[in-house]
Amino acid sequence: MPFKSGFIAIVGRPNAGKSTLVNTLVGRKVSIVSSKPQTTRNRIQGILNREGAQIVLVDTPGIHSPHTVLSRQMMDELQHACEGIDLVSLIVDASVGFGAGDRFSLEWLRRFRGPVFLLLNKIDRLHKPHLLPMIDQWHRAFDFAEIFPISALTGEGTLDLVNGWLGSLPEAPPTFPPDQFTDQPERFLAAELIREKAILATRGEVPHAIAVMVENFEEKKDLIRIRATIYVEREGQKGILIGKGGETMKKIGSQARKELESILGARIFLELYVKVSPEWRQNAALVRQLDWRRQLEQLSDFQAARRADS
Repeated sequence: MPFKSGFIAIVGRPNAGKSTLVNTLVGRKVSIVSSKPQTTRNRIQGILNREGAQIVLVDTPGIHSPHTVLSRQMMDELQHACEGIDLVSLIVDASVGFGAGDRFSLEWLRRFRGPVFLLLNKIDRLHKPHLLPMIDQWHRAFDFAEIFPISALTGEGTLDLVNGWLGSLPEAPPTFPPDQFTDQPERFLAAELIREKAILATRGEVPHAIAVMVENFEEKKDLIRIRATIYVEREGQKGILIGKGGETMKKIGSQARKELESILGARIFLELYVKVSPEWRQNAALVRQLDWRRQLEQLSDFQAARRADS
């Protein structure tokens, strides 16, 4: 049989389960996950390899109304994620009612000209008799190519979903090697995992005010040395993040180090620092630095300049 390959953007409101679905299908930690909305800030590709097929899943920031430089960049990331792809899959939380945020998502989706699948997620929380009326309601609201009830957490319904995707993808060679599971560099993955642990360790406004920059990522034969700075917007947030006697920061560092060692297969020496950068979410320069694709471009430009000078 001919090989099938293509790109699928997973879009939806914050906390709909986009990252959980990508992680479940890829079988590896690709995107960080938390109960806090707008955890995903960049588009991240998870690669699902099957016999005779490769599906590249593009995890995206949640669809929302932007109010800061950061949130505007997140919506730009979402727009870019839907360029040059084969189909879009809108994932929604089926355990809550259809509301204004869902209508906003559908209006945003009308700009996309390709096929759109609807994924009714979290059906493990739903009384099954409610499912058919919900499917009918969504079908009347938008002309979806296919509708799949699923649970991203348990995997229920995802086999049918993958088969549905494969039926819509073109015959094409794979984009990535069969042993690759994401396109993001290890440096960015480290920053994201540190941010995930910091988000999980805090509450209120603090998780939204957290940004992580890896200042140094040095690989040796049997050790990776990572130095990272966690940014917050106020001194009070810094105090919460550090915790009494530094306990919260120690917990964040320990959890991040252990998971990085598991994923990267090497011992990790992790140094974490906390810095206050007032209103950083409105700081265009800092927000741009959080985009790992721009970091790679800057590194490439720097290396090219050094070669030119030598």
